[in-house]
Amino acid sequence: MSLRKQLNAALPDILPANPKDAIKGTELIRLIRLKIEGNYSDASLRYHFSIMSCDPGSPIAKVEKGQGYYRRTAPVPVLSSAKEILSLSQGRLEDFGDNKDVIDIALMRVKKFRAIVHRWAEVNGKQPFIFREPFQANAPIGNLWKFPEMVLVDWEGAMDQFEVDPLFKLKSTLQLPAFRLIASRLYIQAGLHSFREDFFQALSSSEWANAGEIYYAEPIEDEALAEAYRRLNAKFGIGVTSFGLSSAQLDDLPRPAEILNAQPRETEALMERLEINRIASPVPRDHIDWTALDAIRNDSEEINKLFNWLIEGISTKNPTPYSEE
Repeated sequence: MSLRKQLNAALPDILPANPKDAIKGTELIRLIRLKIEGNYSDASLRYHFSIMSCDPGSPIAKVEKGQGYYRRTAPVPVLSSAKEILSLSQGRLEDFGDNKDVIDIALMRVKKFRAIVHRWAEVNGKQPFIFREPFQANAPIGNLWKFPEMVLVDWEGAMDQFEVDPLFKLKSTLQLPAFRLIASRLYIQAGLHSFREDFFQALSSSEWANAGEIYYAEPIEDEALAEAYRRLNAKFGIGVTSFGLSSAQLDDLPRPAEILNAQPRETEALMERLEINRIASPVPRDHIDWTALDAIRNDSEEINKLFNWLIEGISTKNPTPYSEE
């Protein structure tokens, strides 16, 4: 049996599932020698570990920004990882059959993460606008590629709570945009088997905005996955950020309404739980593509709601958080 086949068979029993418990190369060589046949050199084993860690079909993964190897998990059903908010209403619950409890847990994780991103954006000076209507049960599946779950509006410090900032006056005089739109897609878990779909849906649904970004709840520990995202980012400019929240940590968070209505000290405590890791920064565009935005205007009435909210913020020179009431 070849070395590659022996490693594929032996590594799952040796490697830890948690990246935080990753085994360094020297120790892994010692352990693997107890499981395989053949007098292979340390250099040969290290080479195979390195090559296999870049293969999404292999059981070994290398930690991102660190040393050591861990066991790459098998692909999971879409909603078992609460992969995307749109899945709530696009008929992707068949993976669970009639297991309502599992479905409820998965959907609650999605809603909690959406609330966390909402509060995190506000803490960082951005105002969120959430698209809901395009993702209703009767909405076409093509909306996955047209709409982000959330748009973060960055007024770029041009507004003050009590008076009009001079920067805003200058922008108005020069007829420059007073804001930037960041189209955001939210996912619970990243994976080598699904990252391209995640990325290109984010790219397509953000073509009209100033920038696009993907937010993942769970940490991205796999070095090969992080590097794959950086290569795509270099070509297409979509940012990728993880919040460092495991499924267990999401389960431990307060309910979504409590997150959204948390008092300042409670919000500060929630933000301390996050381990923000920017895998790749979004590449901003100077202008909104109004033609692309107008092209999807008839696909959702919420586009007009977004327009009206932005217009009100500009006309009153005092943009306030969006309210669905």
